[in-house]
Amino acid sequence: MRFLRIAAAVAFGCLPGVGQAQSPLAEVICSSTDEMQTRLERSMRSTQQAIGTRGPEELVELWADQRGGWVLVMTYASGSSCIVAMGDNLTIFETTSAPDPA
Repeated sequence: MRFLRIAAAVAFGCLPGVGQAQSPLAEVICSSTDEMQTRLERSMRSTQQAIGTRGPEELVELWADQRGGWVLVMTYASGSSCIVAMGDNLTIFETTSAPDPA
C-alpha cells in the first residue's frame, strides 16, 4: 500500500524534487508585495523597469538587474505578489511607445 501512495505522489508531482522539472518556474513564488519588493531590491539587486495594468486589481511589473536578468511579477490589490516568469538577456528587451491617441 505504501508503494502505491508513493507511486501516486510521484505521478502527480506531490513529492518535491521527484519527477519534477528543475526550472525556476517549477513553483510560483508568492509573498506580500512589500516582502517581494524588498527581496527583489536587496537579494536580487533588481530595479523596476516597467509596470502596467492587467485589470482593475492586477499589475504586471518587470524587474531587472544590471547583468540582464529579469523577473516578471504579478501584483494583486489584495497585497500579494507572485513571480510568474524570469530569465536572462534583458538587453534584447525593447520598449515601445504607445500611439498618440490624438
